[in-house]
Amino acid sequence: MGATRGATGIVSLVLIAASLLFLFFIVLSGVTTKTPFNKTYFLQADTSSIAGARPISRWTFFYVCGDNNQDCGKPVPALPFGYAWVGGGSGAPSKLLGAHGKHTTSTHYYYLWRFGWVFYLIAFLADVFSFFTALAAPFSRLAAGVSGFLIINALFWMTLAASLMTAEFVQARNAFNANGMSAKLGKYGFAWTWAAWAAMFIATILLFVGCASGGRSHKTKDTVVSDKPTNGNANGNLGFFRRQRSRRTDRGSFVDAESQRRVVKDEYN
Repeated sequence: MGATRGATGIVSLVLIAASLLFLFFIVLSGVTTKTPFNKTYFLQADTSSIAGARPISRWTFFYVCGDNNQDCGKPVPALPFGYAWVGGGSGAPSKLLGAHGKHTTSTHYYYLWRFGWVFYLIAFLADVFSFFTALAAPFSRLAAGVSGFLIINALFWMTLAASLMTAEFVQARNAFNANGMSAKLGKYGFAWTWAAWAAMFIATILLFVGCASGGRSHKTKDTVVSDKPTNGNANGNLGFFRRQRSRRTDRGSFVDAESQRRVVKDEYN
């Protein structure tokens, strides 16, 4: 059972590390043009017909960028969707436009990504904490349990983040297509997101399996109380009684001999 805990702990540690790597790819998309960061985005759309927008717009975690994740704008936490056309917006799909984000984004798309973005960060932080506790998971049931609790917490927030992200950008793609504008989902952005989710899910199962295994088996042995002494004690008791009998016999013989001496002495007298 200890070997099971060790194996599940090591595999879960690798999976948590992989999920962190995938999340790093997402968070750092748009920061550099090196592979795979330059290929990681959630949505790409032809925005050449929208006033104030780039010819090609890509939505990443912090930025709206151009083609190949170049010509990015300023990093903005929980980036409003309509920041791709700040100061304009004429020609954009009506479903995307609204009063939020400097009058560029509708309420639906503004809050959908705002909450999704926050849930990404919470999942990332919980994933980091679970990684450090998982370092001791192969050796300790307690560490496996604590790490399992942290990773299932990360999985919960990651489920919300991935679901909201998927809903946001799938609906946005459909809105662009319905408006006669080409748009496509970022396969790397979606792949990293759901791969991180899958790694967390499997790691959660393995950590709780490791926590449940490897415990000490407490076997209750029924003890029978008997009035009869054991063989060793019986022999010891018999020897004791024999010695006592021998002593009593010797004392009796000594008394009889003394009595006979007195009788003989009295006859002579």
